[in-house]
Amino acid sequence: MPQHVLRAATGLFILSLLAACSRPEPAAEPVRAVRTLVVGAQGAAPGAQYAAEIRARTETALSFRVAGRLDARGVDNGQRVAAGQLLARLDPTDYRLGQQAAEAGLSAARTSLEQAEADLQRSRDLRAQGFVGPAELERRENAAKAARAQWEQARASSEGQGRQTEYTRLTAPAAGVVTAVLAEPGQVLAAGTPVLRLAHDGPLDAVFQVPEDQVSKVRALVGKAGALTVVAWGDSREWPARVREVAGAADPVTRTFAVRADLGSATLALGQTAVARWTSAEGAAALRVPLSAVVAQGAGSAVWLLDRASGSVRLQTVQVGTAQGNDLLITGGLKAGDEVVTAGTHVLTPGQKVKPWQAPAASAASAAAQ
Repeated sequence: MPQHVLRAATGLFILSLLAACSRPEPAAEPVRAVRTLVVGAQGAAPGAQYAAEIRARTETALSFRVAGRLDARGVDNGQRVAAGQLLARLDPTDYRLGQQAAEAGLSAARTSLEQAEADLQRSRDLRAQGFVGPAELERRENAAKAARAQWEQARASSEGQGRQTEYTRLTAPAAGVVTAVLAEPGQVLAAGTPVLRLAHDGPLDAVFQVPEDQVSKVRALVGKAGALTVVAWGDSREWPARVREVAGAADPVTRTFAVRADLGSATLALGQTAVARWTSAEGAAALRVPLSAVVAQGAGSAVWLLDRASGSVRLQTVQVGTAQGNDLLITGGLKAGDEVVTAGTHVLTPGQKVKPWQAPAASAASAAAQ
């Protein structure tokens, strides 16, 4: 083989080896799609808002004052009743027999009293004529006093038995609506066992629960007119409310405090679902972002800001306030109009190129328009 051909083949072989050992060019980093949110565009952040229920100011659990078998119940759940209306009745047979026995005892005591008083009067007449001594007159006086005491005892017993019979009838203490039925006819009830729950006509309250970290702020609103607004489910009207009372102790199960707010003249239905909310000084000055937008940065928190001009993101340190459902209040580090990344934050790096994500339907409409 000629020398120059051998040298050319050797050179080509060396070049091929060098090409095989060289590193390939790194692939360009893909432009990631991220969800974004313009801070402040979602409206002002309220101080807090809680699910509430519309209840009557006065709601009473009605029960019999005596024991017995429930003979009849004249009302059902949701029925409106008038003051004094008969709601339920126990079997009164045993109580009527007791009342008859007490009345018979009263009649016997009355007869004994009349006889003792007549004997006393005769003894006084005989004593005046000198036919009866002082001892006999004193005995007649003591017998009359004992007969009167027995008569008074029998009278009190008869009146008590009469009241016991009357207690077998359960009547409405005020006009209102039956909100619960807790016993059925035929059931044997002890004295004080709830039978019905009655919501009295009159003022309405919005009742809701607040966590322990918010109860001090709610207590500061007690008595302030219009401190709350209540919006019923499916109704856009806002009703001003005043915090009337806050529970003194937390519920042992939920560890929340019950709050009752006076609704004044609001025309809402009992049991209706509503939202109670107010605006605090912190909430009015803060901006709201989703929980997914905030990431940990050392001992603090940060969000990713999108720069539309360069199409890149940068990390911005923020001060986080309280949580409200799925949102966080940002008290510092952001201003209205900033665009933050709300999804895809875990794969971002400073200066990375991104593009706002668009729903498929929106993308198709944009392409068609172009």
